[in-house]
Amino acid sequence: ESGIEVDRPHAQTAVKSVRGNILIGIAADNQIWVQNRVIDVRAVRANIERLHADNPQGSVIIQADKGSRTGTLVEVMDQVRLAGVENVSIAAEKRP
Repeated sequence: ESGIEVDRPHAQTAVKSVRGNILIGIAADNQIWVQNRVIDVRAVRANIERLHADNPQGSVIIQADKGSRTGTLVEVMDQVRLAGVENVSIAAEKRP
């Protein structure tokens, strides 16, 4: 659980996620949330390295509010990849 409720964008290809994944939340004001706390983008890599070591098979799901900056999302994704996680996805709501 990332720790915040975000207004996710809609996509026709959205699918349900499997438990055991690492969730990162990006709020509309671009705050980054991991495990119910706000972290700086520079701390994303260390946090994900630690969480991924506990669950190496898990993937990272980024829940970005549709009001957040694309640049914040790109920075977070970059830090996740630098942490050694290749399986990264962006959460979306399935279109009705």
